[in-house]
Amino acid sequence: MPPQTTATHKIRASMGRRAESLADRIEEGAAGLAAFAEGLSEVDWSTPMSGSDRRPVGVIVHHVASVYPIEIDLAQAIASGKAVTDITWEVVAELNAKHAHEHAAVTKAAALELLRRNSHEAGAAVRAFTDDELDRAAPFSLSFGAPVTAQFVIEDHALRHSWHHLARIRTALGR
Repeated sequence: MPPQTTATHKIRASMGRRAESLADRIEEGAAGLAAFAEGLSEVDWSTPMSGSDRRPVGVIVHHVASVYPIEIDLAQAIASGKAVTDITWEVVAELNAKHAHEHAAVTKAAALELLRRNSHEAGAAVRAFTDDELDRAAPFSLSFGAPVTAQFVIEDHALRHSWHHLARIRTALGR
């Protein structure tokens, strides 16, 4: 094998199947959200979500994109065995409100570019997790201090987030 092919083979061989599967599902969810968002009209883009969350659809798409780095940082902290105690649902609500205010006029192009870039980077970061890291557990304040695994944090946050918001966007738009 040529040297580059050998190096690539070694890198792929060191990746766990679980990490690869998790990363693929993160990217699949982001791609689904992006594909749906691309077809939205300007009216759809600015439509408020239903229920208590009144952020516009476009702000929600940008929100999903912007939190991938945070979600991955949290999973990496848990994977290293570090307890995450300073992130509460109240902190999340404050961050979401601040984000909505700062990005109220976000364009579809900007949000979709960020979604693609950050989901790809999140996928790459998840692919670097070993099985041991995915299995490591530590107390996690968003799970009320329960010791959860890094894999759980990835699945419950970075992976699920785009699927969750796409379903809510579809509901808000009646689709």
